[in-house]
Amino acid sequence: MATQGVFIQQGFKMPRGRKRRTALDEKQLTKGQLRKLKALRKSLGEDIANSAFSEWLSAESTNGHEGMDRNAAAIQEAIEGVVLEGKARIPRGGYFVRRGRGRVIVEHAEQ
Repeated sequence: MATQGVFIQQGFKMPRGRKRRTALDEKQLTKGQLRKLKALRKSLGEDIANSAFSEWLSAESTNGHEGMDRNAAAIQEAIEGVVLEGKARIPRGGYFVRRGRGRVIVEHAEQ
């Protein structure tokens, strides 16, 4: 404290630390993305972590995961009309669809 008083008397204020300025809107990030950002900040420091995370996020959005693969989309297309018409009902647990010897096996998912 004594050294700080000397600096203030000479007109020099001690720095109080850096204010956190993020160009990222953290409210728009998912929980996993926030965890990744916090881990990067902890290990690399705030400036480097923010730039690295923003690069990763932009690459992730361009290369990102597609909603479904071709097979899942084909299955959805095949059964969506039947379910929406009310001819079939899918319970909460759903079903497992797998391939057997020359046939398709549909089993009730047991919980």
